[in-house]
Amino acid sequence: MPFAGEAGRGPASAALVDVRHVPFWLDGPPPETAPALAGRTVADLAVVGAGYTGLWTALLAKSRDPDRDVVVLEGRTAGWAASGRNGGFCSASLTHGLRNGLDRFPDEMPTLERLGRENLDAIEKTVGDLGIDCSFERTGELTVATAAWQADELRELPGLAAQVGSQLKWLDGDEVRAKVDSPTYVGGVLDRDGAAMVDPARLARGLREACLRLGVRLHENTPVRGLDGSGAGVSLATPYGEVVARQVALGTNAFRPLLRRWAAYVVPVWDYALVTEPLSAGQRAAVGWAERHGLSDAGNLFHYYRLTDDGRILWGGYDAVYHLGGRTDEQLERSPATFAVLAEHFFTTFPQLEGLRFTHAWGGVIDTCSRFSPFWGSALGGRVGYVAGYTGLGVGASRFGAQVMLDRLAGEQTERTELAMVRRKPVPFPPEPLRWAGIQLTRRALAKADARGGRRGPWLRALDAAGMGFDS
Repeated sequence: MPFAGEAGRGPASAALVDVRHVPFWLDGPPPETAPALAGRTVADLAVVGAGYTGLWTALLAKSRDPDRDVVVLEGRTAGWAASGRNGGFCSASLTHGLRNGLDRFPDEMPTLERLGRENLDAIEKTVGDLGIDCSFERTGELTVATAAWQADELRELPGLAAQVGSQLKWLDGDEVRAKVDSPTYVGGVLDRDGAAMVDPARLARGLREACLRLGVRLHENTPVRGLDGSGAGVSLATPYGEVVARQVALGTNAFRPLLRRWAAYVVPVWDYALVTEPLSAGQRAAVGWAERHGLSDAGNLFHYYRLTDDGRILWGGYDAVYHLGGRTDEQLERSPATFAVLAEHFFTTFPQLEGLRFTHAWGGVIDTCSRFSPFWGSALGGRVGYVAGYTGLGVGASRFGAQVMLDRLAGEQTERTELAMVRRKPVPFPPEPLRWAGIQLTRRALAKADARGGRRGPWLRALDAAGMGFDS
């Protein structure tokens, strides 16, 4: 059954009355911040951004060469943005799903699937070796169908996965509901080891501490205002200081890029999430969920949801929002209309949980590109590298993104750098206001396709032909 886009009243409204507008993962005393940069300093490698991409880049750079002088510059505090407010799905996919990868990189998908699984294995090993307490659980992920057309599409996935060396299992409606009980489920596909659940803020903070232990210099509350490559090194200007570095790695996600060429490829899309109060034993028994799989539904406008380690349900997605001009100002973190829609859909999925309340509601910005998977680039004669465009799968793919960026900065030819996915860029977005108009039209077309049994209209078919269609 497709989800309606408008929220009503009743249990959804009552469930939101006491909600706190703060990311669940960040709701607690923050760690002591690193000092802001004051004065001039030099470094071998300057990393801009202390989210997952920046932290993995710094950690891997020091692992490759312990004597390398690495400095990380963060405009706020490590992990405060997307890395600390996502759903905590750490996926093996580097291509935003099997279908999206097959559409764009069919010849490389066996390699990309293998590299993605190896990347997730390496994250799990790193978390264990470094003692990062982030509730890492290799739960796998269950994608559920809530309409017959979704079931028809999901039923094809295990065969496609087998062709590229991966394993998925089709489950009929009874089998899915035996795992997690919802009257909306008519089928599903289980990926048993292709995803882990993590506490994303604790993962970011754990990576931060690991970097510091290895000797990485971190300056928080130090936004970078500009790059200058006219000298022997690349100069990064900050409000009260300057870094001159031999090389620079940019991991600024969806926020204002420091390179003009980057701006055409990334748009900031707002994603929203809710977290419930802890479920009682009776409520937990009513939904099952014994294996703690991460879940998502198979609509074009889809929900993602999971259990936290203290027995709550995180419920997010569906209503991705782009604002004219790519606004990322903080007041957009609250969207009462979106929270109401999400709550309505939650109780449609789990009517047996009526009376459960939400404790947290928040929004965050996702860096989206037209192919919905990361892309790489360089500037200033190869001295500056960047990666962006994860489209919500950066918890896992950011480590791979950092590896590729370091390979390219080093001038190394590796299996990773030879990938067409790495060598090619996505189709750029048009300038405003065409960008805003196109995104709004696309979202309405996706909602219409969901309501019409998955049938894609002329606009979506045109985007598919242009290489900008969404199919994950």
